[in-house]
Amino acid sequence: MSSEQKILTRDVEASVVPIGTKVTLQKGETAHITQSLGGTYTVIVNGNMFRIESKDADALGIEVVAAPVTATASGPMTLEQLEKKVWESLKTCYDPEIPVNIVDLGLIYDCHLTPIGADNYKADVKMTLTAPGCGMGPVLAQDVQNKLISLEPIDEANVELVWDPPWNQGMMTEAAKLQLGLL
Repeated sequence: MSSEQKILTRDVEASVVPIGTKVTLQKGETAHITQSLGGTYTVIVNGNMFRIESKDADALGIEVVAAPVTATASGPMTLEQLEKKVWESLKTCYDPEIPVNIVDLGLIYDCHLTPIGADNYKADVKMTLTAPGCGMGPVLAQDVQNKLISLEPIDEANVELVWDPPWNQGMMTEAAKLQLGLL
């Protein structure tokens, strides 16, 4: 595992991996970035693993990048175009311990879009985790919700963590298995 060393430039809120508890990492501590995918950062500080959100990248000395605005010059998106955007957005969510997006991991069981206005939608997502006891569930669910709400025509997003059927490695895409050395 390669890592990039950074000195925290300010106090920063982080989630302990894998339990999800919020803590404050202190300015001046050394953080080793082990993963920076989907806009979040997995770091090791004093032998413990943490997840830092993209909005706090500046604490790592990294420029905070504004989320891209999704707008179409030709007017409202079709439902098919929106569904494609939704799945593209979900593929930018990552488990902090696994360098594969949650869609390819097979963690998204269902995503349903419902019109709630002329050009506005509600997204309902059913997702699971690789292990039921993982404390990162609420953190990942919030990440999914935030990414969906950032899409222009989605005004509401509900994310439900489900455990049936239980996740197993057979739910991963071939690409995910290949990336993780399981093929």
